Amino acid sequence: MTHATIDTAEQVLAATYSRMPVVFEKGAGATLWDTEGRTYTDFLAGIAVCGLGHAHPAVQKALAEQAGKLLHVSNLFYTKPQTELGEWLTRNSFADRVFFCNSGAEANEAAIKLARKYFFDKGQKGRYRIISMEQSFHGRTMGSLSATGQAKIRKGFEPVLDGFTFVPFNDLEALRAKLDETVCAVLLEPIQGEGGIVCPDPTYLPAVRRLCDQTGTLMILDEIQTGMGRTGKLFAYEHEGAVPDIMTLAKALGNGLPIGAMLAREAVAQAFGPGAHATTFGGTPIMAAGALAVVKTIEEENIVERAARIGDYFMERLQGLQRRHERIEDIRGRGLLLGIKLNEDGAPLVKACLARGFVVNCVQGDILRLAPPLIISTGEIDALIDCLDTILSTEA
Repeated sequence: MTHATIDTAEQVLAATYSRMPVVFEKGAGATLWDTEGRTYTDFLAGIAVCGLGHAHPAVQKALAEQAGKLLHVSNLFYTKPQTELGEWLTRNSFADRVFFCNSGAEANEAAIKLARKYFFDKGQKGRYRIISMEQSFHGRTMGSLSATGQAKIRKGFEPVLDGFTFVPFNDLEALRAKLDETVCAVLLEPIQGEGGIVCPDPTYLPAVRRLCDQTGTLMILDEIQTGMGRTGKLFAYEHEGAVPDIMTLAKALGNGLPIGAMLAREAVAQAFGPGAHATTFGGTPIMAAGALAVVKTIEEENIVERAARIGDYFMERLQGLQRRHERIEDIRGRGLLLGIKLNEDGAPLVKACLARGFVVNCVQGDILRLAPPLIISTGEIDALIDCLDTILSTEA
């Protein structure tokens, strides 16, 4: 069955991914099963998506119940699940308004449009440029691609959209030098995920916030990978109190469901009136019901506090691993978004882990990204550490 599925996939699917030769069939918690019956411990969670793990009963129940009632009516009407999800997000964040969409890229598209529209409505039509960070990643649609500070992501799609400038992450003076009367927003990730699990200095994000306040510039935080408890806070901006004007979410908000959200302060959100922006499938009853079950579970089961505690344990175990192996150059990250910086290509280690029943992945060529479900156990972490210890000791 596995070979037949892979062979067919290679014939019919767009070749946009270099897939691993595994066909996953089911999951539960942090465990995955392939079609051959082999089990794997998931330390990737669908790229920081399945924060509650696989097949969480609360999400299953919510989807089953909503599927029997109402799937879709369009955003020309009100629905209870969407309203309740929006109310939960605004109550638990800085924001006053939420725009629901289908993905992180769409959420970033909405944020880019809102920032430009905000200044257009204020009569400042020349204030449209957005400063983003080198090595950032904001999506693959043309707008979010244009805001992404990695040449390899943009290659082949030029010319990208005008109006984006890049500065080094964690360099306040470089940002200050580029801020002028044409800039409407600064867009950045609290931790650069695809850029290599790069954390800023503790003073950086608050300083960016102050600089935006001084210049009247909007601050947009892309929390698509860091949000919903991943870093040990519900939202990563809470660590240093660098509250944005606009924030984008996706990934763990739906625990595998395609849903994104753009959140904004009231004064900024007012730039999106009827007809200014829209989506057919954003916040449909079934997606909103599933995401509502996710956020309620995060709250009721103290998932954020657990992620902080387990993340500290994981970091300690990884630092111990680093002390034993010169092949490890650095351990980085926060909460349960962690990276192992190697002094070699990481792809062989990803394959070696998979062969031993552990799912991880590699970013930037030499960094193993570890973003497990937030319900991962210390025992499962210990097993991965033992696996990595063996690989680093015995495999060239």
